[in-house]
Amino acid sequence: MGQPGLQRLRRLPLNATILAPLLALLILFVLSSLASEYFLNARNISNVLRQVSYTGIIAIGMTFVIIAGGIDLSVGSMVALVGVLLLYVVNAIADPIQAVLLGMLAAVVAGSLFGLFNGLLVTRGRMAAFVVTLASMSIFRSLALYFTDAAEVTTRNPFFSEVGGGFFLGLPIPVWAFFGLAVLAHVLLFHTPFGRHVCAVGANPQVARYSGIRVERVVLSTFVIAGVCVGISAIMLSSRLNSVSPSDAGYFYELDAIAAVVIGGTALSGGRGSVWGTVIGALILGIINNMLNLTGVSPYLQGLVKGAVILLAVLLQYRRTG
Repeated sequence: MGQPGLQRLRRLPLNATILAPLLALLILFVLSSLASEYFLNARNISNVLRQVSYTGIIAIGMTFVIIAGGIDLSVGSMVALVGVLLLYVVNAIADPIQAVLLGMLAAVVAGSLFGLFNGLLVTRGRMAAFVVTLASMSIFRSLALYFTDAAEVTTRNPFFSEVGGGFFLGLPIPVWAFFGLAVLAHVLLFHTPFGRHVCAVGANPQVARYSGIRVERVVLSTFVIAGVCVGISAIMLSSRLNSVSPSDAGYFYELDAIAAVVIGGTALSGGRGSVWGTVIGALILGIINNMLNLTGVSPYLQGLVKGAVILLAVLLQYRRTG
């Protein structure tokens, strides 16, 4: 596959995937504003964006993994373990500002190392990503429970809560982190050789290898990117609550992240997708959850609605590519 072929592969995802999710988001937004008078309330919109940002940040990293032809089921459990390690670092340092800075650094480093662990097993161990991350999902959650004896970890650091609980220009800081990370990820995916290589590897790893692309290194890098995103999300989530519950933190985040990626138009088979499609998919999920709550739909049925939306998104993908 030559450079022109890689260029076409790079441009296809944005045109082919982002328009349908964007139209769905606009329709859903209008219907939600008509269905509930509280939906357009500034506080409600702010809360929706805040909730979306936690899983949305993870979904951005998941986008790279899925476009490269992989999957990561461990991100939810990884949030819990990274959050626990983060608070341990924050509580271990006397100076509160230094504690926050080093704790945040530790979270990002820990997330990248856990992503590296998954990536090495997939690339060097020649194991399926589904199997590797299914196993590490159990490993990370068990370690989080073991280190804390299943107890909630808290901190009294006076500055830590401002990271995830503060506001900037009227919007929660996690929302700024979400959209800022989306911009960086978009540039990385669509405007760098690495992004073109990710798409090429996901489309056909054998052809990509013949083209001189280091397939294993690209796949490994996508898992590290996902781990970094988990570290950032863990920072935002734990600082918002000033605590981490190892049994609940990040619970089902992997499903929400994958759902956002799929709804955003990224192909589960790999090779094509877009970061902004994932952002739109995360927003769609957030608005659906919010509307179900505002309209009093039973929480036991909310999973049914979310599952139906995911199935519809996958069905539409197959109809477009079939």
